[in-house]
Amino acid sequence: MAEKYWSKTSDRTGPWDAIVIGSGMGGMTSAAILAKLGKRVLVLEQHYTPGGFTHVFKRPGYEWDVGVHAVGEVTTHTALGRLLRHLTDGRLEWASLGETYDEFTFPGGFRIGFPNHPSKFRAALLEAFPDEAAAIDAYLGEVQAVAKSMRGYYLSRALPGWMQRVADRTVAAEAQRHLERRTADVVASLTDNPHLRTLFTAQWGYYGSAPSRSSFAIQALVVKHFSHGGFYPVGGSRRIAVELLRTVADAGGWTRIRADVEEILVERGEAVGVRLAGGEELRSGCVISAAGVQSTVTRLLPQAARPKGWGEAVAALPPASAHVCLYLGFKGDIGAHGASSANQWFYQTWDCEQTDWLVAPGETPPEAPCLYCSFPSLKDPSHDPGPEQRHTGEVVTFVPWDVFTPWRDAAWKNRGEDYDAFKQTLSDALLEQFLRHMPQLAPFIDHVELSTPLSTDHFVRPQRGSIYGIEPTPERFRCDALKPRTPIKHLYLSGSEVASVGVMGAMVGGVLAAMAAEPRRVLQMFRNA
Repeated sequence: MAEKYWSKTSDRTGPWDAIVIGSGMGGMTSAAILAKLGKRVLVLEQHYTPGGFTHVFKRPGYEWDVGVHAVGEVTTHTALGRLLRHLTDGRLEWASLGETYDEFTFPGGFRIGFPNHPSKFRAALLEAFPDEAAAIDAYLGEVQAVAKSMRGYYLSRALPGWMQRVADRTVAAEAQRHLERRTADVVASLTDNPHLRTLFTAQWGYYGSAPSRSSFAIQALVVKHFSHGGFYPVGGSRRIAVELLRTVADAGGWTRIRADVEEILVERGEAVGVRLAGGEELRSGCVISAAGVQSTVTRLLPQAARPKGWGEAVAALPPASAHVCLYLGFKGDIGAHGASSANQWFYQTWDCEQTDWLVAPGETPPEAPCLYCSFPSLKDPSHDPGPEQRHTGEVVTFVPWDVFTPWRDAAWKNRGEDYDAFKQTLSDALLEQFLRHMPQLAPFIDHVELSTPLSTDHFVRPQRGSIYGIEPTPERFRCDALKPRTPIKHLYLSGSEVASVGVMGAMVGGVLAAMAAEPRRVLQMFRNA
């Protein structure tokens, strides 16, 4: 029998100690933490499968993840890794992507791999730029300084009122200084070598913001995050939802899918539950929204319940870029023909300010500035390719959201011939560019399918189709409204937008939301993990 800890309806009824809106990594983490504290938690997910950007989808003979390509800090050597192990009772296992987790190719034939150990990473940079030892060491020193400062910053975000204001001036002050600096400014202060500057920022795709716009702290956290390599869940990214939501169910909670929350119920300034799209009302002791801060403010909260100035501050922040993904199915031994568990970054330019693929309907697409390529089936040691040697690949690049908005109100899978033609043009162009870098894989391609930002919008509902939510700029981290505790009593915010980006960034946001709801007990759990 398949392991399922969710359904459209549930024979488990309230009272619920907490309702969590959204089953992405942040929501699942908040729910699992509260479950470990003995709380009965109801998780509500509008999609037909839980997991947010950790979910998977299938076609005959193939299965792809939609957002889990490489995850760091999941071993028991890190506090987050130990906490995740505790929340899943050790059932969620991770496989290393190998000694090299990211490989980069730049114009002129320059290639470099990022290895899974800090000293090896430094050695790789020095081998590529032997005259830049001082700049490399200064950069790595900045990364360490940011990493050391962030614990106090995260703690301050979960504290109430005057305690947060004191923490902001003390334990969080150093982190805030790093968050205020822009990535491009920091690397420019370290070296005049334009190629080394680019390499320092070449992983910008893990947070979706150009160096001239992004907070340097986010860039540094990405480097720190992968300092001991990248990992992938054994059994595929679907195991994340299975194991975290099992913890919720084991404590008497449940997860309902196709449960579209229409409104958060607020009575006398206090969140008391939610109303679903069909009119059903569900009550709880507190509400945690992991549906995105902007979506919560603009879509789920009644206008009259939004504290003056709070909603406007959040709504004014821009989202990070949207993306397209080309999903590939292969028949054949792709591992023997250039594919591996390491992620491949193919740059067409040394300029990391060129982030978006500037496409338009009716026009021949230019080359995408960067392709991020991943082979999920080669990352999962439990994958059985079968006699036909079936494997999967993904090719990701960023695009402007506004190009796709003319079709936003059209029905899923029925957006019209002009949209289908545009998608086909983009799919053909991406495939051709990918195969120029890895031509040896061409004979094995069996399935090709493109997803656009409209797919992201339909299934996950982030603002403007952004996989990373609010863009991680200094302005974002200056916004006091982006914290787990809201002005509405018993309403908390979870997910990456109250912490940092990515799977583990969303997990941190989930921890902070649970900590805001249960400060003493969650802090103790985190310390004991």
